[in-house]
Amino acid sequence: MFWEVVGHSALHALEETAKIAPFLLLFYIVIELLEQKLDLSGKHRLSGALGPLVGSATGLVPQCGFSVMAAKLYEKRYITLGTLMAIFMSTSDEAFLVLAADGVTDVKGLATLIPLFAVKIIVGVAVGYAADGLIRLIGKKQERIIPVDPPRSLSTTHDIFISRYLEDVEDTESTCSCGKPHETDRPFKTYVLNPLWHALKVVFVVYLVNFLLTALIEGTGGKGAFATFMQSNLYLQPVLTSLIGLIPNCASSVVITQTYLEGGIAFGSCVAGLCANAGLGFVVLIKNVKKWKRNLALLVACYAIAVGVGMLCNLLLPLSFPV
Repeated sequence: MFWEVVGHSALHALEETAKIAPFLLLFYIVIELLEQKLDLSGKHRLSGALGPLVGSATGLVPQCGFSVMAAKLYEKRYITLGTLMAIFMSTSDEAFLVLAADGVTDVKGLATLIPLFAVKIIVGVAVGYAADGLIRLIGKKQERIIPVDPPRSLSTTHDIFISRYLEDVEDTESTCSCGKPHETDRPFKTYVLNPLWHALKVVFVVYLVNFLLTALIEGTGGKGAFATFMQSNLYLQPVLTSLIGLIPNCASSVVITQTYLEGGIAFGSCVAGLCANAGLGFVVLIKNVKKWKRNLALLVACYAIAVGVGMLCNLLLPLSFPV
């Protein structure tokens, strides 16, 4: 019985994962092209009054480096706390890529994308402006420094991140906003091997989640018993998924998203986990140990907001897709 469950779960997970693997690779290649080629020179949209709005929209882009960029900009006082929180709340790392890839072969991913986009940007904007408004209300001034325009030769997202925000570039090799080295003078590695490596890591996590969930469902009495158990813990789910979302690794967003697609958690629980998921942004802030009180307060605030949003969504939309 045990090996039968393991064998069936492994085969089911392989079938489901194989459907989305090619699309994940394609999406990663497109993201790499956008990062290298998108012209953003001379723009300081994140620094103005529209910072939280633009930040929330920016955070939706499925690129783990934006939360890192936001944390570095905040440390340098280029953006306000509200803009930082807006980006953190809207950032979802790999989640949108997984949903988009699933949506190519199944309606579940596509049916989730639009409401998830809407909730994330609304939460990001609301939290961002509320944070800045609260700071003004208590009479604390946020001093902002307007960044100097990068040289005109630096126009792509990648180049600007390197020159202005990361400040650890060597002549022959550069570090991407995600913290990983990208050799931009080697196009095959940049546009094929790097996306392939990212895609393989996500595919592995997707396969693992599919396997474990299928084995859990079959080992606990089938889909009906599993669904009943999950529904009975509807308001505990956001507490747990938000904790998972705080893990500073893109795998956490994949786990949350894939668990939702497999029917393991409700929509609001998925939203909670992804709102708390700021990728490596928190790691950048925590490195500044002198500001540990600020960092702890920001971490707790983001977690509490994520849990609250998740519970509210579960109250209004207590659903998850059938397994």
